[in-house]
This record gives sequence, structure tokens and C-alpha cells, in this order.
Amino acid sequence: MNGARWSQRAAPFFFLAPFGLVFLVFTVYPLAHSVVLSLRQTVGTGVDVYIGPRNYGELLRDGVFWGALGRTVYFAALSVLIQLPIALGLALLVHGKGVPLRAIFRTTFFLPVLVGAVFIGVAFKRIYGVQDGVINALLVTLGFTAIDWLRDPAFVMNTLVFTGVWMFAGFNMVYFLAGLQGIPTELYEAATVDGANVWQRFCHVTIPGIWPIAAFLITASTIGSFGLFDLPWVLTDRGGPGRASTTLMVYLYERGFLAGDLGYAAAMGWMITVILLVIALAQLKLSRAWQE
Repeated sequence: MNGARWSQRAAPFFFLAPFGLVFLVFTVYPLAHSVVLSLRQTVGTGVDVYIGPRNYGELLRDGVFWGALGRTVYFAALSVLIQLPIALGLALLVHGKGVPLRAIFRTTFFLPVLVGAVFIGVAFKRIYGVQDGVINALLVTLGFTAIDWLRDPAFVMNTLVFTGVWMFAGFNMVYFLAGLQGIPTELYEAATVDGANVWQRFCHVTIPGIWPIAAFLITASTIGSFGLFDLPWVLTDRGGPGRASTTLMVYLYERGFLAGDLGYAAAMGWMITVILLVIALAQLKLSRAWQE
């Protein structure tokens, strides 16, 4: 009897043990080790010295880090302000049951996110080309001057934003589509009976209905934008010209894996985590305030 009761109590721990082991090895240990690493100075495998919080102090005085942070915030802000309205527009476009070929449109809009960012970077290099790029060919045909989208510091970040919007608008469309399908049709019928026009139904029925999903996408897109690495690395040749498209992740990779200073890169990673935590909490608070 006692043995059966012990087995019953131990069963949940037995089934959770594999997950707990994997979580400890691949999540808790790396996080704890990165904290220790951020307090050390490393140069390749030959130098590994404890220096305390000096990496964090140097980070606060690092102009390249703050410049990369500004560019990353710029990319995140434009991505949210441009990408999400486009995603919502696409979702509204393919939501109606009377839309012909809507399954094909949904698949087509979603496809870019399935293509690897490296491949997209290589492909868009041809599209943005000064001499043979499609966009510049169109501009010249219309009488405008060709623009060096990838080497002009005034345009390069906007080029990354446009490419990011092309990649992820269809992906975010799927979330909005799910939200639209969850709004009861009775709400639209009641609003119509009350005399609401299309715009009023959109503002007072659609927006409140999809707001929880929109709030989630704002936070998720912001966090995802802070992880921007592969597009500037491939598309603009490692964050160029100069530092014009160097994002936080590109700079972190440079310091950690090219310069070999893993301690400084770990400190940078924790600084980015704190910044993201503050932004996410602020967005959550604003979202709840708007909803109330």
C-alpha cells in the first residue's frame, strides 16, 4: 500500500525529470554561466581574467554600442509602425469568405517568412543594385536618379526596414487573421443595425476584438527586431557602410566571436536583456491602460 502510494506521488516527478534535466543543462546553466562570463575579460582561449563589473562600465561609455542601440530602436519602431498595419490590411483583405482565391493569397503572403534570411539577403542585393537593380531601373525609367540603397548611410537602415517588412508582414497577418475569425459576427450585425458605417465598425468592433493579438505582436516584433543580425550581416556586408547599419546583434557578434571578448559580449547581452525587459513592461502597461 505504502509502495503504491509512493509510486503515485513519484510519478509526476518521474515524467517531469527529462524536461527538468534539459531545462537545467540548456537554459539555467548557460544563463548562469553568461552572468559569470560577463564579469571576466577574455581574449580567445589564452586570456581569461576576472575584472568584476568593469565590462558594464565600459559598455556605458561605448559609443558604438549606443549607436547600434539607436539603429536597432529605429528599426524596431519602424517595423512596428509599418509592418503591423500592413499585416492587418492583408488579414482584412483575405478574411472575407467571398474573396476569390483567398487560400492562394494567404499562402503567398505567408511564404516570405519560410525563406531563409540569408537567401533573402542575397536575393535583395540584386534587387537593390545600383546598376542592375530592379528598383533603380524603375526609378531611372521614371526620370529619377538611381540610389545606392545599400551603401548610402541615409538610406541603408530604411532598406533593412523595407526588407524586414517584406519578410514578416505575411507572418503577422496569420495572427491578425486568427483574431478576426474570433470576433463574433453578431457584433458586426448589431453595429450595422445601430447605423454604424464600415469605419465605425472597424474602430469599435474590429480593433477592440483584435487588440490582445495586436499588443502581443507589438511586443514580439520589438523583441524580434532587437535580434536583427542576418539581414545587415549579409545585405550590407557586416553592418556597413562604416557603422551605418550595425545593429546590437552585429556588434555583439563582432566583439564576442570576431574579437574573442566573450566577457564583453556577455555583458552586452545582459544589458540588452534589461533594456528589452523595460520596453516590454512599458508596452504591457500602455496596452492595459489603452484597453481599460
